[in-house]
Amino acid sequence: MRTIRAIIAMVVAKGWSLHQMDVKNVFLHGNLHEEVYMEQPPGYVDQTHPNLVYRLKKVLYDLKKACRAWLDKIDQYLITSAFQTSNADFSLYVKKTYHGIIIIVTYVDDLIITGDSDADISDLKKLLK
Repeated sequence: MRTIRAIIAMVVAKGWSLHQMDVKNVFLHGNLHEEVYMEQPPGYVDQTHPNLVYRLKKVLYDLKKACRAWLDKIDQYLITSAFQTSNADFSLYVKKTYHGIIIIVTYVDDLIITGDSDADISDLKKLLK
């Protein structure tokens, strides 16, 4: 929250615009990096092997590892898109562009975006959609 407050204060001081994006179905976008198993849910029990469990390949909603999996995925995407991560806060990303600077803060399933070029922000938002 300190980072978000600091970004909002900077936006006000510099007169920048502030954008917020809510990522729909965020927990369906993450990939699992470790083995996670679950019992067969009611109605989907294999009658020939009722005691077997399922190995998950993707994150399920409400899985404890879901948020971390999505944050890892967005982190990889932003780094490959030339954003630099902050040493002070892993949720803060900065990219220098030809026109200026773009700042992104990730917070659970939201992205807060600001910078000094509305055109660059608009282009970024189109890419993220």
